[in-house]
Amino acid sequence: MSKIEDVNFKEKRFNTIITVVSIIVPVVVALLFRVKIPNVEPLSFLPPIYATINGITAVFLIAAVVAIKNGKQKLHQNLMTTCIVFSLAFLVMYIAYHMTSESTSFGGDGIVKYVYLFILITHIILSIIIIPLVMKTYAKAYLKQYDAHRKLAKITFPIWLYVAVTGVVVYVMISPYYVY
Repeated sequence: MSKIEDVNFKEKRFNTIITVVSIIVPVVVALLFRVKIPNVEPLSFLPPIYATINGITAVFLIAAVVAIKNGKQKLHQNLMTTCIVFSLAFLVMYIAYHMTSESTSFGGDGIVKYVYLFILITHIILSIIIIPLVMKTYAKAYLKQYDAHRKLAKITFPIWLYVAVTGVVVYVMISPYYVY
């Protein structure tokens, strides 16, 4: 197998994995959101932790862009890998919280409620869209297709940053209504 054939084979495998994960993750999250584990203490301490992780992810995303613009490829790679780990940790904690606790409704009204709903809905939609974008962008770098990686990263970065920042904003807006 030539080097080009090997890269094409790896890219096809990545694309299959990316497609499967991009479908399975939102479906599983939606299904698990409805599952409540009986007779367990609510994990009510998790929302501020996973909101903090979102905030740290946003800071690391910005640091990763600064690193690559300054030619620090290894630092960029490490920061981006850390962002992916943070996002996975967020997802696990988010699911665990919702499997042990009732959903909290936003208690505000008027224009603030519409602002909250806009932020929440765009956050949710973009958090689904970002899954394949992050994976595809990461795969391009892994395959050393740096031009394609850069081109895709210009789309992925602002969406991922928006999702990370709005995760914090949603938490701050709904936190007064949590029942502890």
